[in-house]
Amino acid sequence: MTIPDAIILSDLHLGSDNCEAKALVEFLEAIRDGRTDTRRLILNGDVFDSIDFRRLKKSHWKVLSLLRKLSNDIDVTWVCGNHDGSAEIVSHLLGLTVVEEIVVASGGKRVLFLHGHQFDQFIERYPITTWVADNIYRVLQKLDRSHHFAKLAKRRSKMFLRCSDKIKSGAMEYARKRGCEVVCCGHTHHAVADTAGPVAYFNSGCWTENPCHYLTLTDGVVEVCAYTPEVSDADALTDTVVIPTGRQPLAVGV
Repeated sequence: MTIPDAIILSDLHLGSDNCEAKALVEFLEAIRDGRTDTRRLILNGDVFDSIDFRRLKKSHWKVLSLLRKLSNDIDVTWVCGNHDGSAEIVSHLLGLTVVEEIVVASGGKRVLFLHGHQFDQFIERYPITTWVADNIYRVLQKLDRSHHFAKLAKRRSKMFLRCSDKIKSGAMEYARKRGCEVVCCGHTHHAVADTAGPVAYFNSGCWTENPCHYLTLTDGVVEVCAYTPEVSDADALTDTVVIPTGRQPLAVGV
C-alpha cells in the first residue's frame, strides 16, 4: 500500500463550539499510532477560531497535544489562515513550522497549498456583513447537529457562491503563475475537487461540519475524503471506544 506524501486538514477552528474536536482527536491518534500512514501533515489554515486559549475545551487541548507529539515523528506544517492571528508565537510551543504557503513536489507535479483567504475580498470590504453571516451560520450549526440546514443555507447563498468561485479562480491563477499544476485551499468550509481546468483545484472542507473532510496527496494525485466517526461529541473526551467508518473518497466536483 502506497503511503500518502501528505494528509491535509484545514479549518479546525479550535476554540469554536462547533469544532468537531473529538473526531479530530481520533483522526490524529490514528496517524500517531500508525493506523493511518502519511509522510507529512499539512494544516492549511484556521487551526484556531481565535488565539484565545480561554475558549479551548479539554478535547481542543488534546488536539494541540497530539499535534505537538506528531511533530516529533513527521513533518507538520502550519499554513496561516485568516483566523490564526500570530501563529508563529503559538507554533514554537507546538514545534510546528509556520508558512504563508507551501509548494510540495509529488509524482512529478508541483502542488501549492495556501488557505485561500487572500482571494476573499468580501471579508475586507464588508466586515460587518461577514460577521453577521458567520454568526447565523454558527447558530444553525448549534440548532441542528447534523449541520444539514447550515450547509443548505450556505450553498444556496449567492454571496457564498460568489466568494467561493472567486477564491477558486484566484487560487488557480496564482498557482499557474507559480508554475504549479495543482492548488489546494481551505477557508470556504466546502470540500471541492475540480480537475476540469489547466490547474486542478481542491478544497479540504473543514472540521466544524459533519462529515469532516480532508485531502490526501499520493504520487501527485489529490483525493477528497470524508471522516465520519459513529459518535461525534466536541464537548469532552470520554472513555468510550468509537469505531470510525474510515475514509470515504468523494467524487470529483463534489
